Amino acid sequence: MAHLSIIGTGNMGQAIAAVAGRGGHTVQLLGQDDVATQVTGDIVVLAVPYPAISAVLAQRGESLAGKVVVDITNPLNFETFDSLTVPTGSSATAEIAAALPQSRVLKAFNTTFASTLAKGTVGELTTTVLIAGDDADAKSVLAGVITSGGLEAIDAGSLARAHELEAIGFLQITLAANEKIAWTGGFGIVAA
Repeated sequence: MAHLSIIGTGNMGQAIAAVAGRGGHTVQLLGQDDVATQVTGDIVVLAVPYPAISAVLAQRGESLAGKVVVDITNPLNFETFDSLTVPTGSSATAEIAAALPQSRVLKAFNTTFASTLAKGTVGELTTTVLIAGDDADAKSVLAGVITSGGLEAIDAGSLARAHELEAIGFLQITLAANEKIAWTGGFGIVAA
């Protein structure tokens, strides 16, 4: 079984913790007041808004060496909801990977809402988590956590695919913010 440390105790952090718990994995939830608490998980999920990432990396970057680090962020402009804030062709995950060269960085969970993670479905479909990264073993370990929790996991490709995953996340968030879809809905994947 895996041991996860989830940095961020909001809706997404709680939902990911529930998925891991359903699969029999142990979880350490770390909030803003837990800065002095050591990260104990082999998998560390960055479940904070993108603007908070730089502070998390400054506080905890050294302790993440050798760990699988999962970026769930969507780097969108939260004031206008009209653009991503990373350079064209890049991604938040690529920036995190550059800052954590001794970690195995993955992108996952950013194309799902907390409610679909918690419920395990999007409409009638099983919730699917897309995973991007350059380390096949790290992706396999994370996929095992996800599937043991009752969800589907799809390897979306290399770390470069984080760019497209962030675009999908951005689209989904803007649709929900503009009440075109519900925060309890989202995109589903059917493998035929």
